Amino acid sequence: MKIFVCIFLMFFSLKAEDFITKMEYAKMLYSNPRGIGCILCHGSRGEGSIIAKYKHKGEQKELRAPAINSLSKKRFFKALSSSNSVMPKYFLINSEIEALYFYVTSEVNR
Repeated sequence: MKIFVCIFLMFFSLKAEDFITKMEYAKMLYSNPRGIGCILCHGSRGEGSIIAKYKHKGEQKELRAPAINSLSKKRFFKALSSSNSVMPKYFLINSEIEALYFYVTSEVNR
């Protein structure tokens, strides 16, 4: 009985912060939300980057991922919730989108 009480108290005294911080979770999610990380296209800080360079009808073109670290929260949520021809659909839940927004807009990340 004493062992059960000790385990019970240990389990319920732990908080999510004891395992991983909000920033650690957000960074992990940004690096690999569903197999392809945001970091690959949008850069390490959400600053945007060139995804590919190619020629089309003899003209040099670029496929560029936009900066996402200065978007409003409303625009950020909309971009991750709607279909886009280039960006993959991640099927993120609101708390994950919130964590990603926290990460790319955080002063620590800049």
